[in-house]
Amino acid sequence: MCGIAGMFGHPDSAVVHRMINLIQHRGPDGQDVWSDENISLGHTRLAIVDLNGSQQPMHGHDGEVLIANGEIYNYRSIRNNYSYSWQTRGDSESILALHDSTIPEKISSTSADDHKQWISKLNGMYGFALWDSKRQELILARDPMGIKPLVRTVVDGSLLFASEIKALRGHEGHIPQLDETALAIRLAWEYPLDGTTLLKDVTQVRPGTVEVWKLKESGSAYLHSIANIERQKVNPSSTWNPDTDAETLLDTFVEAVQERLMSDVPVGIVLSGGLDSSLVAAVAHEAAKRADQPVPDCWTVAESEDNPDWQAAEVVASTLDLKHHQYILPEDSFESILPDLAWHGEDLDVSVLFFQPLFKKMREQVTVGLCGQGADELHAGYPRYRDLESHANLIRSRIESIDSSVTGDILNSNLPIGDNWYNANHMPEQHTSSLEEFLEFELEHGQLSNFQLRLVDRHSMAHSLEVRVPFLGKSHREASSKLPMEWRLPKNMEEKAALRAAADLTNLPKDIVRRPKLPAGTATSPSLLKAFLSELKPRGDEICKKYSKFSKVLESQPELAIGLGLFEAMHILDGGRSKRTGSAIELLDEVI
Repeated sequence: MCGIAGMFGHPDSAVVHRMINLIQHRGPDGQDVWSDENISLGHTRLAIVDLNGSQQPMHGHDGEVLIANGEIYNYRSIRNNYSYSWQTRGDSESILALHDSTIPEKISSTSADDHKQWISKLNGMYGFALWDSKRQELILARDPMGIKPLVRTVVDGSLLFASEIKALRGHEGHIPQLDETALAIRLAWEYPLDGTTLLKDVTQVRPGTVEVWKLKESGSAYLHSIANIERQKVNPSSTWNPDTDAETLLDTFVEAVQERLMSDVPVGIVLSGGLDSSLVAAVAHEAAKRADQPVPDCWTVAESEDNPDWQAAEVVASTLDLKHHQYILPEDSFESILPDLAWHGEDLDVSVLFFQPLFKKMREQVTVGLCGQGADELHAGYPRYRDLESHANLIRSRIESIDSSVTGDILNSNLPIGDNWYNANHMPEQHTSSLEEFLEFELEHGQLSNFQLRLVDRHSMAHSLEVRVPFLGKSHREASSKLPMEWRLPKNMEEKAALRAAADLTNLPKDIVRRPKLPAGTATSPSLLKAFLSELKPRGDEICKKYSKFSKVLESQPELAIGLGLFEAMHILDGGRSKRTGSAIELLDEVI
C-alpha cells in the first residue's frame, strides 16, 4: 500500500516531490522520484510485502517504470506461471511481469485494448501507472471495484495524476475550484457519481478501466485510448437453496479473507458488531489456518460501554476467542478530529468521525486491517433498497430544490458523457425501476467506489494503515452477483438473507447473525455526533446562506453544510496548498 503521483508531459521533478510530500501519510517507509524528459514518477511506500525490497519506482527489463498502490493477491501464482527475471519478492513486480510477457516486442505502439487482458489477470486492489519508455506510452489502470484511488487533471498540457486530489496542488498551475454540478449530484444522491470529484476538472480514472496516454509533437499529454478491464453486472440466478448453496457462498468469503491475510506485517480486524465485520471475525481462524498466518486481533471504538455496537462486538470477540482491543471515544473527539476528517476525506462527510481514532489505534499495533465494506452493495443491505420509489422521489426533490442555474443539465438529462459523467441521465427514475438495476447502478456509478471505499482508503491511509475489503474478493463477488433478488432482500424479511444463511454456518451467535443494519457513524457515536452538530449549527446556517443556490438541500442535511464549509476551508481556500490548522469552529469562521 502506498501513494503514487506523476507528471506526464513537460515534467518537473520538483512538482512531483511536492505532490508526494502532500500524501506522505500514505507511505512512511520510503519515498523516491524518477524522471526523464517526458515523465516524472513519484512513490511513497507503506511496506507490507517484501519489506526490504520492492522499492518504487520499479524498473522493468525493457525500459518500463512502474509506480503502484495496492496489493496483488495472486502474485505468487503469476510468479509460478510466467517466465520472467524476477528482481524482488514482492507483489507489485507481477504487473511488470504480465506486461512484459504479454506485449510483443515487435509492436511499436499499443492501445488500451492491448492491455485489458493482461491486467484482468491481476487479482487485487490497485491503482498504477506504468511508463513504457520504449513506446513512449503511459498506462494508467484501476482495480475493478475502485478500492484504490487514482485521480487526474491536466494543467498546461501536463497530465497530473495521484492517489489523492490534494497531491495535485503540488503544481502551482492547479487552482482548486468547486464543481457546482458535481456538488449538486453529491447532495442529491448522497455520494459523488461517476468520475466526478468536488473539484472542477479533477476526475477519477474509472474503476475497472485502463487508459493509454501519449504525447503530442508539442510535448503535451493526451488520452489516446481507454478500455474496460471489468464492468460490474448483477446476474441473478432463478433459484438458490440455502441447504446446499450457503456453504459455497461462505467458502468464497473464507477464500477472500484468506487472500487478504497475505502480509509480512501484522493484520487486524475492524469489528463493529454488525453482521458484516462480525462475519470477517467469524472466519478468521479458518482463513488464518489456510493462509498459514496468525489469527488477527480485533479493534472496536464507541462513545461508551453502553453502546450497542460496543456490546455486540464484545459478544463476537468473546464467542470466537479473538483478542479484542477496545477504545472509548473522549468527549472532545469530534472537535479535535473533524479538521483531519475534512483534510483526509476529500468530501463532505462528518458522521464517520470514529474512523480516525479507530484507525489510529489499530496502527499502533498493526499495519493492515480487514473491514466489512461492500457487503451491503452486493447483498442489498441498505434500508433504501426496500422502497426505491420513495428514494427516487427524495433524490428528485433534492435536485429540484437546487437553483436551476446549476441543475439544468441534470434535469434535462443532458450531462456531457466523458471523464466526469458516464451517463447523460442521472435523474433517479432512470436507475431505480428495479432492485437489480439499482444495485448495478450503485456498483458502477459511485456508492461503493466514491463513498464507502473512499472513506476507508482515505481515513486508514491517514494513519499509514492499509485496509482490505474481503467482501469484494473476486470469488465472493462473482457468487454474490448470481444471488436471486429474493435472497438479497426478501419481502417482509431481514435484508441480506443469503449472507445470513451463510453466517448461520459459523459460530456467530444467532442474535448477531440476525442483527439489523445500522448506520455506521451514528450507531457508533450518536450522542457525541448530535451534541457536536448542535454546537456547530449556527455556522452551518451561515454556510447555507453563503451557498444560496444549495441552501434548501443543505438545510435538510445540516451535517453536509458543515462538511461543505470544512471542505472549502481545507481544499479551496488559499489554493489548498497545505493542511490548515485550527479547530473546526476556527476553520468554518474563515469561510463564512
